[in-house]
Parts: sequence; C-alpha cells; structure tokens
Amino acid sequence: MKSLVIGGAGFIGSHLVDRLVSRGPVTLFDNMSVGKREFVAEHLSSGAARLVVGELLDLDQVCEVVKGHDVVFHLAANPEARWGLENPRLDLEQGTIATWNVLEAMRRGGVKSLVFSSSGTMYGDTAEVCAEGDLGALPISLYGASKFACEALISAYVECFGLRGLIYRFGNVVGPRGTHGAALDFLKKLKQTPDELEVLGDGAQAKPYVFVTDCVGGMLHGLDHTTGPLDVFNIAPPDFTSVRRIAELCIAASPNPQARIRYAGGTRGWPGDVPQSRIDPSKLAALGWRVSKTSDEAVQTAVSALAVEVFGAR
Repeated sequence: MKSLVIGGAGFIGSHLVDRLVSRGPVTLFDNMSVGKREFVAEHLSSGAARLVVGELLDLDQVCEVVKGHDVVFHLAANPEARWGLENPRLDLEQGTIATWNVLEAMRRGGVKSLVFSSSGTMYGDTAEVCAEGDLGALPISLYGASKFACEALISAYVECFGLRGLIYRFGNVVGPRGTHGAALDFLKKLKQTPDELEVLGDGAQAKPYVFVTDCVGGMLHGLDHTTGPLDVFNIAPPDFTSVRRIAELCIAASPNPQARIRYAGGTRGWPGDVPQSRIDPSKLAALGWRVSKTSDEAVQTAVSALAVEVFGAR
C-alpha cells in the first residue's frame, strides 16, 4: 500500500507513519509549521518514508505529490482552535480550502481513497452524548465550522467523482510528541511560573481524551474493515476528563508539586470553546475496535510523557 500522509511530521501524523511503514512505502507532505523532522527521522533514514515539504494551498504541488498513491491520509489543519480568533481566515485556508485542494488533486490524479481527520467539534455546543448521526447543533468555533465544511466537501466528491471517503471525528487526542493542547499548555506555563498555574475557565470543562496510539489504531481498523463509499466514525473513549484533573496531573508531574491553580473564571476557556463534550464510540466498537485507555488513563499517560519532554527526566 502506497500511503500519503498529509501532516505526516506532526503529532498524530508521525504516530500514524509509525504504523504505516510496515504496510508499504509512505510519503509525508508537511509544511513543518508544527511538525518536526525528528518525529519521523528513523523512517526517513531507513528509507521507509520520504518527506516532501510544501504547502497545501499550492494546488499544483498537491497534485504532483498525490499522484501514484493508493490512499491519502489528510491530517493537516490549524492545530490550535484559539488561533482562529486572532486570524479568522486561518481555518478557511488551512482547513476548508486545503481540503478542497486535496480532493481536487485526488480527482485529477485518479487516487480514490481518502482518510480524513475531523473533530468532535462537529457536534456543536452540547453536553449530550453524540453519535455520528447527531448533528443537531452547529459548530461554534471557526475550527469546527471548517471541519463541517470539509466533511461536506468530502461527501460531495464521493458522490460526484467516485472517491471513497473515511471520516473520523476525534475526541481530544493526547500523547507524546504533542504539539498543542491543554496538558502541554499547562506544563509550559508551569515551566515559566513554577508556583502558579493559570487555568482558563472554572476547571469544570470536561471532554473525552483519546491516547494518540489508540487514535491511530482506530483509523487503521476502520480502513481495514469498511468498504462503503462514505463512512463516518467517532474515535473517543466513552468517558471524559475535567480540565481541573488535567491541571492537577500536570502540577504533580512538574518540579514543583506544591504549585497552586488559579482559575480565570467563566464556564468556557475562550469564545468558541465547547465546555462539555461527550462522544459515543459504539459504531466503531461494532466493527470490533475499542480504545485501550480510558480518558483519565490517556491523560495521565500523556502528561507523564510530555512532562519529560518539557522538564527533562527527573
């Protein structure tokens, strides 16, 4: 299987590449804005993978790199939802337009299979448990709106041009090599201000967290066990973890476990943040796959690994 991983030098992408190299040659396409060569250095040096540095907004370049592959894994996006508040065009370009470029390059190049990383933000501002068919509330962030538009584009290209689309709506993905997210933010804050950790909101925000290797395992299981033209799956544990718990774990893993938490207040961290999220993973479970870690276990394991990256081995 000849795989193209867009965003392959990033957090989830590099873990996916770890698995894909055993299946055949892998091409990584990444602009290296947050991706890191060291994440995939072993596979590049062995020849199992090659890295193409480029921009998804360059359609001609995307068309060239897509050619000859059996499946495209599209993981690239704005990595931090809050950045859209500072640059409202960011998610339009890095999400929606970039995804159209990928789809159009596949159409022109005759590449039929796309695996797309979507998000639980698709379900909007609701604390109800959401399955794949539950889209009663529209997204409230620019990031979520972009993912919504991307899914619609994929559906249209599947219907109009005969592509196969496999869409995954992730919970909050955590683990080593993380480039963003609450745990990494908290650890970096504690490195700068060891005695106090500022937490946006009231700490009661709670979402399902999925460990990165579970995320990758779910993606590949769905790819191996579905044949339909368009499939949508949630990847998340059935439980959830509060921001307060993440903050406590980060403090415990820091050099100063006596640090105090200062909450900024309010029910959400920033405009567009969904304070409560619950995701139903039963559809993928019906295909025989479940996460290996609960949400709390995923967070605790991720914090331990990220603390070593931020503070060094203790």
